[in-house]
Amino acid sequence: MPFPIRTCAVCGEEFELKPDKPGFANRCPSCSEPEEVGAKGASLSSGDSDLNAARRTAIRDMLYRKES
Repeated sequence: MPFPIRTCAVCGEEFELKPDKPGFANRCPSCSEPEEVGAKGASLSSGDSDLNAARRTAIRDMLYRKES
């Protein structure tokens, strides 16, 4: 039984949808490869300890402040 032929939603190329194909079912193998992590993704996981400490302090203050 042949595999179904699909059209890529990104580039419009036709491809066979195989059972072990990684990625999305409506994208061809070249378009469904993982994208490179850009500057935005790197800044979130950069490990800025001062920023994380400030976030923890702000969240703790909001959660445990005393209402008078």
